[in-house]
Amino acid sequence: MAQRRTDLAVEAHQLWREGAGEAASLPGVRSEEAEREGFAVTTVTVTDEKAGEAIGKAPGVYITLELEGLLRREEDAFRRAVRAIADELSPLLPDGPALAAGLGNRAVTPDVIGPLAVDHLLVTRHLVERAPEHFSRLRPVAAVSPGVLASTGVESAAAVSALVKELRPACVIVIDALAARSLERLCRTVQLSDTGIVPGSGVGNHRQALDRDTLGVPVFSVGVPTVVDGATLALDLLEGAGIRAPDRDALKGGVDLFVTPRDIDSRAAELSKALGYGLSLALNPSLSVEDLTMLLE
Repeated sequence: MAQRRTDLAVEAHQLWREGAGEAASLPGVRSEEAEREGFAVTTVTVTDEKAGEAIGKAPGVYITLELEGLLRREEDAFRRAVRAIADELSPLLPDGPALAAGLGNRAVTPDVIGPLAVDHLLVTRHLVERAPEHFSRLRPVAAVSPGVLASTGVESAAAVSALVKELRPACVIVIDALAARSLERLCRTVQLSDTGIVPGSGVGNHRQALDRDTLGVPVFSVGVPTVVDGATLALDLLEGAGIRAPDRDALKGGVDLFVTPRDIDSRAAELSKALGYGLSLALNPSLSVEDLTMLLE
């Protein structure tokens, strides 16, 4: 099977199954389906390096939430999406102060997920330190949007690493835009992981990884797929039409072409807000969505 590009573990596992046969199982990879707040949840757990190499994912836990109802404006969808994100992420996080890093370029709409999510995050570190008598029940949370190398001259990993050394958080949460294999998952899916992230990998622009090895603390990633690369899209469309797909190398013109929804600006804004609120609730579960609305808006 011609190679497809995806950052989503659920799709990477499906691609492996398509190549090996739908009935095949891969030792070291476990997939479980559930439901949270009315949204479908798929958890892919990679338990060893060999299995991870087979699907192109590091060992760890990858949780995918399908937030289709948010896009359809279902009743109470935003609050349910926020609670679902928080409920899935919270059990993964250690106790103690946290640093959130919103990766991406504010000048490129499909890449604004990280910076916009940080805009909707409840930042509390300064409050807890300066007025503990009022805010001690809150977890200290700091946030940064380090920008991109072309604009700052500084690698995102270097900027975040410097802050980790200064603030000494118990964990880092990295938020970024991703690439999907399927058009149906664009701006409808959130992936949570305990493995960290490689900025720019979704568009083939690999930068230095942000993970436990590079930062020295647990690193969790939160991502939303906003693009599909042209070659991957062409391969899937051809196969869907019953046409024998060529090798990916035959579609070189589509390798550097990325497709995004025409309403990406409104979708990115809505999902980023849900992510910011969801992370805030995961970090401070004593609060409610209504509390966050009052504090953030």
